[in-house]
Amino acid sequence: MSDLSKEALAAGARAALEGIEGKALSPKDRLALPVQDMPCQDPVARGQNMHEVAQGYDEAQARIEANRCLGCKNAPCVSGCPVRVDIPGFIAEIQKGDFAQAARVIKRTNLLPSICGRVCPQEGQCQAPCTLGKSLKSIDKAVQIGRLERFVADWERSSGAAGAPAAGHATGKRVAIVGSGPAGLTCAVDVRRQGHEVVIYEAFQKAGGVMVYGIPEFRLPKELVRSEAGVLESMGVRFELNYLVGRTRKLRALLAEDGFDAVFIGAGAGLPKFMDIPGENLVGVFSANEYLTRANLMKAYDRPRAATPIYPSRRVAVLGGGNVAMDSARMALRLGAEEVHILYRRTREEMPARAEEVGHAMEEGVVFDFLSSPTRVLAGADGRCEALEVLSYALGEPDASGRRSPVAIKGSEKVLPYDTVIVAIGNESNPLLARTTPELKVDRKGHIIVDERQKTSIERVYAGGDIVLGAATVILAMGEGRRAAAAINEVLQ
Repeated sequence: MSDLSKEALAAGARAALEGIEGKALSPKDRLALPVQDMPCQDPVARGQNMHEVAQGYDEAQARIEANRCLGCKNAPCVSGCPVRVDIPGFIAEIQKGDFAQAARVIKRTNLLPSICGRVCPQEGQCQAPCTLGKSLKSIDKAVQIGRLERFVADWERSSGAAGAPAAGHATGKRVAIVGSGPAGLTCAVDVRRQGHEVVIYEAFQKAGGVMVYGIPEFRLPKELVRSEAGVLESMGVRFELNYLVGRTRKLRALLAEDGFDAVFIGAGAGLPKFMDIPGENLVGVFSANEYLTRANLMKAYDRPRAATPIYPSRRVAVLGGGNVAMDSARMALRLGAEEVHILYRRTREEMPARAEEVGHAMEEGVVFDFLSSPTRVLAGADGRCEALEVLSYALGEPDASGRRSPVAIKGSEKVLPYDTVIVAIGNESNPLLARTTPELKVDRKGHIIVDERQKTSIERVYAGGDIVLGAATVILAMGEGRRAAAAINEVLQ
């Protein structure tokens, strides 16, 4: 990551753009153009605020980065996108400076580009098969597709050019969407485009699902999520908030009594996993879900005005190596912790978190204790969490996931002081719907079982996203929402 300021990065891009303006670039010319770094807040400053860390490209940077694209006819990048965005198409429009048309190309298949451009793991999806990255023998040198997508979406919003897709002519058919996360919102848009009436039932008081309660403000500003929900409202989609399907109303009743012709379940995977070690029930031990929900959805960081308390911490241990662990650790710093450690049983190379998020956490001062994991939580005289007993590990042979398995080193236990522990080792499906709808088939982990069209074991009921996949990504959830919408639209013709 570059140490240059936003102004210096922009000036360099403008100079480079002047050098290529009006020229027909050869593949060799494109290979020689430098990757455009993303301007970011200063690490010391940003660790004390909730403002967005990454500040986005300016127009010159976006056009230089777009001109790195080779425009491959076979478009391998598209095959890596779960919603099949026409990536070469929108990048070609950026090259020409037609950002409005670039936005229209993206929105043919993706209504949430400002969100996807910020939080999707592009390096493992659309950027992984990029021909440029392979030619330069580095995924880091692939065309920065996510950053370009974000630029286009931000330009469209700031220019006032953003608009809602048109709803089709009313069909008289009604579709219920359970959950307003990325899968539910995407399904709702595609169904509404066909003219069907759509009602979204959301358990929380705000729409957006994990994008609101899970992903921090400094990574995904909540105004963007509110804006996307507003687009659906302008299309005529109705939101019913504080409505827990399975408790407020049974799933079967939506079809049998409320007159819906189809239901899509996009309720997410909101049941946190724990380590199952002694002391995990002590005061001072939190699931990442609770910790982040208090801070994000309920804005506990805004202490003078927040309606929810947040636990005061001095020395924090975060258990896990995914993006949620990075979010939790970085949030703890911003909430005033003096020292934050991430404990992970493997090394950085095996971490499932995005490299960018790991790098940001390290820059901000989060300490990474690799090859270590706790065996128990210890209480102090007041009965609260005071310390962790931590065991060291070495790496053994690869497991089924391809990652080398952690092997405990006997006798390596040590006690380390921590007054707060955040468990961020993943989530499982909430069992409420399965328990209240016995005919809804789930697997042993509680994930709803679906066919290739996202249809469940119940006629006219479809499902997608984390409730099917387990904890996945925003864009994968969106892909499942699109598939389900296509199936629903076909059935309701």
